Amino acid sequence: MKGFCENCRDMVDCGEKNVNKEKSIKGKTVRYAGKEAYCEECKEEIFAAEIRDYNLMQLDAAYREAEDLIKVTDIERILERYDIGKRPLSLLLGWGEGTLTRYVDGDTPSKPYSDILKRILVDKAYYRELLELNKKRISEVAYRKSMAAAEKIPETEGNEISKLESAVKYVLMETSEITPLALQKLLYYAQGFKKAFTDTFMFEQDCEAWAHGPVYRDVYHKYRGYGYNPIEEGRLHYGNIHLTDDEEELLDHIILYFGCYSGKVLEHMTHSEEPWRSARRGLADGERSERVIEKQNIDVYFKKVKEKFKMLNFTDIKDYTKDLFCKLYA
Repeated sequence: MKGFCENCRDMVDCGEKNVNKEKSIKGKTVRYAGKEAYCEECKEEIFAAEIRDYNLMQLDAAYREAEDLIKVTDIERILERYDIGKRPLSLLLGWGEGTLTRYVDGDTPSKPYSDILKRILVDKAYYRELLELNKKRISEVAYRKSMAAAEKIPETEGNEISKLESAVKYVLMETSEITPLALQKLLYYAQGFKKAFTDTFMFEQDCEAWAHGPVYRDVYHKYRGYGYNPIEEGRLHYGNIHLTDDEEELLDHIILYFGCYSGKVLEHMTHSEEPWRSARRGLADGERSERVIEKQNIDVYFKKVKEKFKMLNFTDIKDYTKDLFCKLYA
């Protein structure tokens, strides 16, 4: 990467470094993990278009997360899911005809507009009601295409839960009490050891390197209200859990060997491991971040653990947990 250095008065090679940034948006301070470019010759900060674009993307993501606003990718999913264009959907909702185009191009929606789009994404019945009620606002062709797409979505959609949701449900049923913090760590270890033993990941969702350790975002939002208290889910049952026998057996061992520790101990364990540390590199302690813990890094690390401790089956996981605990608290 090259840029023009005002100090050197020349085009120079640029280096980059991670920095903590903040910006005031609509009276609120938004903090995010950004970057700065600097001249490799004099080390002074310089402008680089790539860094500017990266920082804008990070700022946008941090603001949307802070305000609980819909993401651009989810708006695109709506358009694909219901086979409708940006202009027709804008008109259907009674908005300006260019509204959805602006949102897809990166403009930030208001909270009320965002909430409507979020509901449309997950609630087919709500969308069909809007489509039927406001069909005169769009062409007959657009109406028929979108209604046909909506009708193709199975009525049972959403009844079958994901592998991640299945694992959450299984862990909650098999533990007497568990906090959201501890739950996140058990899910992370299940993901890592599943890849180490079978060469396939249990969950398709990415895990993020938050300040308190690995976090699956959807699980966090579902149970955030419990804070540091145990999760109380009422009467759970084994119906609608989609796990193989091997996956259930692995979770049993993860609960046995990791579930005996508190959430804070598990947090410290993950902080000592390379996947989380690598994803957090350049960030300050406690700094907010949405960085993904790359699946490749999880793969490499846990396969090394399996090899180092000569693990032949899930029971051997206990050797790693004991060793890790002793290193941290001996």
